[in-house]
Amino acid sequence: MAAGNGEFDGAFRQQLDSLMQWRRDVRRFRTDPVPAPLLQECLDAFLLAPSVGLSEPWRVVQVNSGAARQAALTNYQAANERALDGYSGDKAQMYAGLKLSGMQEAPVQLAVFCDEETPKGSGLGAQSMPEMRRYSVVSAINLFWLSARARGIGVGWVSILDPEALCRDLDVPENWRLIAYLCVGYPETTSDTPELQKVGWEERRGHLPFETR
Repeated sequence: MAAGNGEFDGAFRQQLDSLMQWRRDVRRFRTDPVPAPLLQECLDAFLLAPSVGLSEPWRVVQVNSGAARQAALTNYQAANERALDGYSGDKAQMYAGLKLSGMQEAPVQLAVFCDEETPKGSGLGAQSMPEMRRYSVVSAINLFWLSARARGIGVGWVSILDPEALCRDLDVPENWRLIAYLCVGYPETTSDTPELQKVGWEERRGHLPFETR
């Protein structure tokens, strides 16, 4: 519970730490539909996110049609083949065996964009660092992800894509830039360990290194 000054008690902080620990990138989904009201509850987390100049530059497209989903899947498959060409030996063999997308199973698929010419916010904070709009969208995605996880819904971020081709295929405005393609649904299984760590692709750091000046 939060006290009057907005500070939360130890039990809540432990639950929050647990939520962040269990927020994993999901690639293996059940095909059960996500109820529309529940999805909307998760999407409402975007409205709580910080954004530079209060610009709220995020734009969300739900990818529903068979044609749009096939275009996105074909895009991913081509990009994945190109990525595989960048590896050799054992790393290539391991990469080829990874499941890096839930696009064929996830019942909900969202393309999240940044409107880089939004008039909202009047450019405050973005004139010297326009990339802050994109960072704002990433921050909103993270809140959405935590909100979904708290409701038993998994999220997977597909980054192996040609973003310009996807923008064309989804016919979005020219000033929108793709930030994320998200697969959303109920996970087949849950784990607090990243899948890439479990298969031996990479290890998670045990502490945060930082420098002082």
